[in-house]
Amino acid sequence: MMLKLINSSSEAGCLKVRLKMKILMVFDFDHTVVDENCDIWVIKCLPTQTLPDSVESTYRRGQWTEYMGRVMAYIGDQGVAPDRVRSIMETIPFTPGMPELLTFVSENKSTVDCIIVSDANTMFIEWVLQGVGLREAVDQVYSNPASISESGCMELRPHHSHQCAKCPVNMCKKKVLETYLSEKADGGEVYGRVLYVGDGGNDLCPALCLSERDAVMPRKGYTLDKMLTRLRDEEGNGSISAKVIPWSSGTEILQELRDSLQSQ
Repeated sequence: MMLKLINSSSEAGCLKVRLKMKILMVFDFDHTVVDENCDIWVIKCLPTQTLPDSVESTYRRGQWTEYMGRVMAYIGDQGVAPDRVRSIMETIPFTPGMPELLTFVSENKSTVDCIIVSDANTMFIEWVLQGVGLREAVDQVYSNPASISESGCMELRPHHSHQCAKCPVNMCKKKVLETYLSEKADGGEVYGRVLYVGDGGNDLCPALCLSERDAVMPRKGYTLDKMLTRLRDEEGNGSISAKVIPWSSGTEILQELRDSLQSQ
């Protein structure tokens, strides 16, 4: 079948180079790109920097996005303008080494694609990246859509619906990643390697769909790292196909990315 698709050794060589050139970086956002949780950080825009129990008590397990919608409605009701929210989000600290890593990615777009898959929201992520001039490093942000209503409040919507019992109702990161890779393949782009970087429990599902040439990179000491260790102890090294490479700073991820590019 391949012989029918490739008419010459020259074309085969070009295809081989193209397949090996591109690497896909996939990042979670909270406690990965940034060193805090955006949804917690935003509370700093309130005069008291705290939420009343009447809001906090409405959270239900697995329904964080709906809860954050109520939080943002409360913030708007207190007269906090979107510009104030944005200015607070722009002060969130980045994880050590991440600005340098994203700068490298932005300077190597011919060989590295980069997406963010996060259960935060699109507006927070855009504001934070734009605030430090790193938005161009990221090709696509997949998160819960956010917008400013006519009344000046931020409104949130679930990213999508899915049938995965392991993930929050508003987002299955595995579905996001598989859809992205499928759409890229349909357009003729097949990645030589995927590096998935995350920290949380909802990063396990997409990690399980990676191949043996890929790598899942859990932040050391965080939930994903502990879950992968437990999975290995209970089911052995064959429980996940991808190479597991824990990290503590963006510098270690950057080195892995450099090594991956050199080995292509």
